[in-house]
Amino acid sequence: MNNKNLLLFTLNESRAFGESISQALGIDLSEHEEREFEDGEHKSRPLVNVRGRDVFVVHSLYGMQKQSVNDKLCRLLFFIGALKDASASTVTAVVPYLCYARKDKKSQPRDPVTTRYIASLFEAVGTDRVLTLDVHNLAAFQNSFRCQTDHLEAKSLMVRYFVPLLRDEEVVVVSPDVGGIKRAEQFRQALANATGKTVLSAFMEKHRSKGVVSGETFVGDVKGKVALIVDDLISTGTTILRTATACRKLGAKNVYAAATHGVFTGAANEVLANEALDKVIITNTIPPLRLDSQVARSKLEILDATPLFASAIQCIHTGGSIVDLL
Repeated sequence: MNNKNLLLFTLNESRAFGESISQALGIDLSEHEEREFEDGEHKSRPLVNVRGRDVFVVHSLYGMQKQSVNDKLCRLLFFIGALKDASASTVTAVVPYLCYARKDKKSQPRDPVTTRYIASLFEAVGTDRVLTLDVHNLAAFQNSFRCQTDHLEAKSLMVRYFVPLLRDEEVVVVSPDVGGIKRAEQFRQALANATGKTVLSAFMEKHRSKGVVSGETFVGDVKGKVALIVDDLISTGTTILRTATACRKLGAKNVYAAATHGVFTGAANEVLANEALDKVIITNTIPPLRLDSQVARSKLEILDATPLFASAIQCIHTGGSIVDLL
């Protein structure tokens, strides 16, 4: 690609992901400095001239032991501000996992709409564009940001993985809740097109109130078939497990779970190790840092999303079409 005017940075805690993108693009990561101060404050700055350049900054906003979600968010925002102050022509935040995307509406009186506040923070430091993958609620994401946004989907990665695995099987794509039916239906259509076979659909009833999940109704036929549960992320895994358990009780032959982001908090180790699940497929937007169960890890398949991001960066830089890419 023509990379004369392109610079690619990655903050330290996302370096592995950024290096894979740089290799796919055939360019080197640009140098930067991150410095810690004794009181917990920090600064970051580019170590190369960014004036008039098209700059992309990679940082995935998941929490970890060394840095919280808020720490990582602040580092990214401050670095973008430094780039704009150094006269970068455009700055694109490449955020494989976007934090606070699940708090996109008022579910109780006086609730915050944190997704919108996050958008305001990116805009406040001069971010020109945000590039991310499979947010929780696409409409809320697109309506929250006033700067340009590009939204990628891992659907094609997942379909390519499943086609050879499920070619000779009867498959049912299952949404673990009513809110995810549209996402599951898009996946079902893509899988049916790729296999040239009929793929059925099903969904599980789910209600959540103050952290308590309820609802037992299952709609669809999974008896003797492979159930493929599709969601945007797995956090504690409770939603996935209750759906997998229902599929098993209704006679599913195998149960797979496919989710773009593996957050894996709380009792996720025990949930993934449960015999109701045969395999769990995620992408590498979040390393499975909190999974220490060997049984859980043995069920995990991690798909590489960096070529997708590299292609998207190339499209943005050269004026290509993200729609055609997807």
